[in-house]
Amino acid sequence: MIDLVDRALTLNPSFAHGWYLSGLLKAWAGYPDLAIEHVETSLRLSPREHMGQPIFVMGAAYFFKRRFDEAAAKLLLSMQDHPGYPNSYRFLAACYAYLGRLDEARAIVARLRAITPLVVQSDPPWRNPEHRELLLSGLRLAAGETN
Repeated sequence: MIDLVDRALTLNPSFAHGWYLSGLLKAWAGYPDLAIEHVETSLRLSPREHMGQPIFVMGAAYFFKRRFDEAAAKLLLSMQDHPGYPNSYRFLAACYAYLGRLDEARAIVARLRAITPLVVQSDPPWRNPEHRELLLSGLRLAAGETN
């Protein structure tokens, strides 16, 4: 899929939605720097078009770069735009846990539980095993789980 989107962007470098998709795929594949760059390009090309959840993708990418303060800021914005999207809550809870803000992390987990009973996903889509474990460990910490 990455190759197809890259090809589309080669043919049309002004394809804002293609840049968003590329950013999303890069985040899933474990390339947070490219994910941020491509989503930012998408937003520059089409700042008013609502396509997917670019702010969440950027928040996830900052999270994987372990820039938890920046990630939290993006994830809070993402939650404002899409209050029912569980992944924003998952990442924010993990951010807060890593920042040592456990009370806030648990409050976010409580809000997540109002959306879905599934707090810790068994198989998140993130392909980089280190990224997956970073998220899952942070969520476990935020949820008060010991293992």
